[in-house]
Amino acid sequence: MKTTTNQNINVGVDTGKYQLDIYIRPLDIYFTVPNDDSGIKKAINLIKQHNPERIVIEATGRLEMPFIMACASANLPFVITNPVHIKRFAGAIGQRAKTDKLDAQLIAHYSDAIKPRLSTLKPELMQTMSDLVARRNQLMAMQTMEKNRVQILPKELVMTIKPILTVFKKQIEKIEAKIIKLIESNPDFQAKNVILQSMKGIGKIAAASIISNLPELGYINNKEASSLVGVAPMNKESGRFKGQRKIQGGRHQVRTVLYMAMMSAIQSNPVFKGTYQRLVASGKPKKVAIIACIRKMVVILNSMLRDGVLWEAPKV
Repeated sequence: MKTTTNQNINVGVDTGKYQLDIYIRPLDIYFTVPNDDSGIKKAINLIKQHNPERIVIEATGRLEMPFIMACASANLPFVITNPVHIKRFAGAIGQRAKTDKLDAQLIAHYSDAIKPRLSTLKPELMQTMSDLVARRNQLMAMQTMEKNRVQILPKELVMTIKPILTVFKKQIEKIEAKIIKLIESNPDFQAKNVILQSMKGIGKIAAASIISNLPELGYINNKEASSLVGVAPMNKESGRFKGQRKIQGGRHQVRTVLYMAMMSAIQSNPVFKGTYQRLVASGKPKKVAIIACIRKMVVILNSMLRDGVLWEAPKV
């Protein structure tokens, strides 16, 4: 039975790895479902009965994405909010106690009081963006392999490679045009894109890769951001053994794109140029210095997206 009240209905969703805690305000309805397909389906059916004004869920990583996709499919109004904003709101109203239920209630209260802008982002757009960036990376890799063959093949065979390089170039340009068009079609993509590209060194492809493959950026802490990209140094120690700290894991698609972006930033961005030169001068291998610079870039971009501010180089 659907709610017929004139009250504005706000839903707060506290996301966990295994469950979703949901509170519907002001009806004082609280329930928990598993964070899986059947649980999400049950939650969507229950929420739809009350015609919510907005459903607010914290961005905690990719754990919220199945629920968000279900909301989008059901045409329910949703907001993916920054956990920092919820934490600040809790401080403003003096809430310090924490339980799953209280967290869900707090998010619903935040939704009711602040009325954050509804997301225009559709999960299928994120998938399309990710697919386009992945395909561009594949074409770039094949293009590089063909260019390398030019150096080792006899001259009479080089002519067979040039037409293939022309095809790769045209296909890459077509995909880049689609990426730009997709970003321009969505306000959420546009807002992130403007912030990201305000940093010298981050171009349209790097921005697109971050938007599609690292949607958590701006919603997580700096250590988590570095780990997701795979540029956080990991200790390798056991007893007396002290191994060299190395990076591992992470999302290689983003890391590869940011590596290329950093090569540009070292030339055009005085902040990263200075950091790179200082590290190399202190004896760090060039590749290690570049990774350190990427880590710094990720941390700064995370802060920029979190606070919604453009890049501003420190004044010398």
